Amino acid sequence: MIPAPNEPAYDVVWPLGKPAYATRAPVERVANLNNKVIGETWDYLFRGEEWFPILREELTKRYPGIKFVTYDTFGNLHGPNQRELVAKVPDLLKKHKVDAVISAIGA
Repeated sequence: MIPAPNEPAYDVVWPLGKPAYATRAPVERVANLNNKVIGETWDYLFRGEEWFPILREELTKRYPGIKFVTYDTFGNLHGPNQRELVAKVPDLLKKHKVDAVISAIGA
């Protein structure tokens, strides 16, 4: 289409862009949480100090032997030390033999 005189012309651009990283298949879900270790990560932004204890209590009722590595082990994954703390997460997960993670992000 030819633009009308004195009208701007724009190049068409693909809005999605190129992927920033390669994708991979998700890890298989943990079928049963009995005797599993659950890690908690949180960005300390929205009431996690209130609902993580409730979640722990309810999951413990349902799954005998479940254990938790609480969010304070991983630290505040948001803020000035974010990059440093996030980089340590994989090693902490291995160290504590975590089977699954509850990753909480504030509202």
